[in-house]
Amino acid sequence: MSTYFVGIDISKYKHDCCIINAADQSIVAKFTIRNDKEGFNELLTSLQSLSTPDDIKIGFESTAHYALNLELFLEKAHHSFMEVNPVLISEYKKSTSLRRTKTDSVDCESIARWLMTVEYKPHSKGFYHAYSLKSLTRLRDRLIRQRSFYLVKITNVLDHTFPEFKPFFQERFSKTALYLLETYGSAEKMARMNSASYDNLRRISRGKFTPQKFLELKALAANTVGVNNSIFDTELTCLLTLYKEAAKQVSVLETQITELIEEVHPHYMSIPGIGSLSAAVIYAEYGDISNFSSPAQMLAFAGLEPGISESGTESHKGRMVKHGSSQLRYTLMNCALPLIRFDMTFATYYAKKRSEGKPHRVAISHVTKKLVRVIFALERQNTDFVSTSLR
Repeated sequence: MSTYFVGIDISKYKHDCCIINAADQSIVAKFTIRNDKEGFNELLTSLQSLSTPDDIKIGFESTAHYALNLELFLEKAHHSFMEVNPVLISEYKKSTSLRRTKTDSVDCESIARWLMTVEYKPHSKGFYHAYSLKSLTRLRDRLIRQRSFYLVKITNVLDHTFPEFKPFFQERFSKTALYLLETYGSAEKMARMNSASYDNLRRISRGKFTPQKFLELKALAANTVGVNNSIFDTELTCLLTLYKEAAKQVSVLETQITELIEEVHPHYMSIPGIGSLSAAVIYAEYGDISNFSSPAQMLAFAGLEPGISESGTESHKGRMVKHGSSQLRYTLMNCALPLIRFDMTFATYYAKKRSEGKPHRVAISHVTKKLVRVIFALERQNTDFVSTSLR
């Protein structure tokens, strides 16, 4: 049976399709479908009239979230598909024609013909998990940044109303500190706290907030250089509400992220220091590890490879390029920290780099690269982490 290549140009409200017969490279059909159920069924009917799903190769440009519904529809219909970098299609069009013509009809044909020239690498079956985790982990990251922003703003208000408060708590907003701000707010009210107030503080702090600390805080509140202003009280109440809501939503997201990554449970979750949330970011950003042919590709994807500078006969490596996902790079480097504490092989490797005169962050970057190589090996060999098997 003949093989068919299908190029689809994705847009928000419609998708343009071009089907080419691989046998004679002729166009079998060109048509436009709406981005709805009727349009999807029209596409499926056209595909079913051609051949079996195994003989149909589908490709479309990476277009953020606009293709997600079509991807899920095709997967449910047992059709494979391949996402294409738009830059590659643009370069391909330049190589085949000198004309500067860009229409949806031309683009879908270019995608189909480009597919015929490359190795077909369809999306993995578990792509929905990767997409979901990418959306959730990135939203969690934004909310954490927002939560931190509110804490900074709360600090700014306290600098006016009760500047001694945060230094008293070692510059941290502990559970006890937040309770005090939510319950009393102003220094004037904290100065009037009684024994019943202390009992609540002792319970919330699980006995860590001693009577001596309580009396010290009351004295600070009574003698603060801060100003008592109702505007600042209103601002503090508003910021605390926003902070609590952001913290609540982060918790909700973390529960859902943990459930999703546990369903996939990649082998690198067996590495000490890689918990559910870190594994979710790694899975979300890398996707299917089988798409990478070497650890070097994974390092490049995360922006962990060193830059190379060549001039004449000289060549040297510089700092890491830091391209790609900053969230992935940050997560991987954070995972390296507990590794050097709890795993002898990684600890030895870190110590070796330090003995070579490398500063802490440079040594950690080397540990991170070793971690990426281990992740690649575990997924390729379909096995869990065993420290004694490392070299």
